[in-house]
Amino acid sequence: MTQRAFLDHLAAERRAIEADGLWKREREILSPQGARITVRDPDGRTRTVLNLCANNYLGLANHPGVVAAARAALESHGNGLASVRFICGTQDLHRALEARIAAYLGKDDAILFAACFDANGGVFEALLGSEDAVVSDSLNHASLIDGIRLCKARRYRYRNGDMDDLDARLAEARAGGARFVMVATDGVFSMDGIIADLAALTAVAARHGAVVLVDDCHATGLLGPGGRGTPALAGVEEGVHILTGTFGKALGGALGGYVAGPQAVVDILRQRARPYLFSNALPPAVAAGALAAIDLAEAGEDLRARLAANARHFRARLETTGFRLLPGHHPIIPVMVGEAAVAQALAAALHEEGVFVTGFFVPVVPRGAARIRTQMSAALSREDLDLAADAFARAGRALGLVGG
Repeated sequence: MTQRAFLDHLAAERRAIEADGLWKREREILSPQGARITVRDPDGRTRTVLNLCANNYLGLANHPGVVAAARAALESHGNGLASVRFICGTQDLHRALEARIAAYLGKDDAILFAACFDANGGVFEALLGSEDAVVSDSLNHASLIDGIRLCKARRYRYRNGDMDDLDARLAEARAGGARFVMVATDGVFSMDGIIADLAALTAVAARHGAVVLVDDCHATGLLGPGGRGTPALAGVEEGVHILTGTFGKALGGALGGYVAGPQAVVDILRQRARPYLFSNALPPAVAAGALAAIDLAEAGEDLRARLAANARHFRARLETTGFRLLPGHHPIIPVMVGEAAVAQALAAALHEEGVFVTGFFVPVVPRGAARIRTQMSAALSREDLDLAADAFARAGRALGLVGG
């Protein structure tokens, strides 16, 4: 096949994606992240809109304390290390952040990655071999799925949140002679806002002597006592052995991920995890900003209370209007519309109303389960939420999604 044929094939693929209404378009933001952001539309218009689709749960992405800490680190430690850490790229800020996140989550130690996708991409291959097994929830994030694929352990999958099926898969793994078995789950399933039942899960895992790994990206900072996440929310912190997470959501909104757990786990990851060994160290400003964000999150009961109140209020407004929502209590509130084209149309109509949202559709969610995933933030006011709910009502009526 020639290069021209290859490019023609890709062009045809693009046309097919666009024809199916599945093309994802990125929108240009001209301001810091916040409840209201300035965007530039494709036609060149610049305007301010309400943002309901960021992971900025506690509103810390542009918090003055976080920005000041990042700015100070830029001055004191420079822009970056220009190296991976084991060669010449570890600074005091990196170790401070690892110690801080480990202490916050009640673990021995932690190790930083460029993103949680990298953390999940490196943790399984480094810790498990062909004689081991991983049992994974069917709705796990793509990063967990890809990370499990990269390791040589035998793979089992259980139905989302089905503890009887988990029990059966663990028994199957043990019957197959697995040396070590690991259960991997999201703490919060981000497309649906479902919080994993870790109390039940850890009990099942304990019966089979399995290690438990939880990706807590959409929980750390905002759920549980002190914002320590889903294990703390369920009261099973000791039953969750390994935690992965991010500084790119509630904890400052920048980037960077981590694995926190027993010292032996972190030590082996530092020696063997390929995304860690072959990726540059986090920029100093990012590390310092995350340190400040953890302090704010740990003390942020007022922010968590406001976030929960915002979620309750907005959910009630949308349900009263007649939208079909997935049930739940998380600040992720999915508005179900069915087809990709409808999700795209609703997002476009809301954008014209001054509300910034995104349509989610296949392959991010199953075909026929397209949605607008709204996400609450402590930075949003009650007035913001009511303006957004009114905009949803108008757009929903215009598209025939809700009654008049």
